[in-house]
Amino acid sequence: MNTSWLDKIRWTEEGLVAAIAQDAETGNILMFAWMNRESLALTVSEGYAVYWSRSRNKLWRKGEESGHRQKIARIYLDCDEDVILLLVEQIGGIACHTGRESCFYRQLLDGKWLTVSPVLKDPNTIYKKHE
Repeated sequence: MNTSWLDKIRWTEEGLVAAIAQDAETGNILMFAWMNRESLALTVSEGYAVYWSRSRNKLWRKGEESGHRQKIARIYLDCDEDVILLLVEQIGGIACHTGRESCFYRQLLDGKWLTVSPVLKDPNTIYKKHE
């Protein structure tokens, strides 16, 4: 597969690009993450979101533990060529590790961050502790 399209992206000094996942049907913003060349190329070839985890320093296939994968509908590059927008089908309706639809579940209201979205599934039942 020709990957010259990856050269059009303005990668950070760390070799990363910002990625926003948006629900293709509802338009809801689900999450923000980072991608490197390999994760973006894998996302395109596999058809499911693959990110780069800075905290774990490794590839992260969204939903690899929870089953809440992100099937790719469309991929866009912004005008500055430094942000990727993934339009996805969010499998299971949960994108956040807190058990919510979106990672953006807190809203600034009257100078306070208030939780405005419910937990759809207890994270303790989603993520099993590996022993």
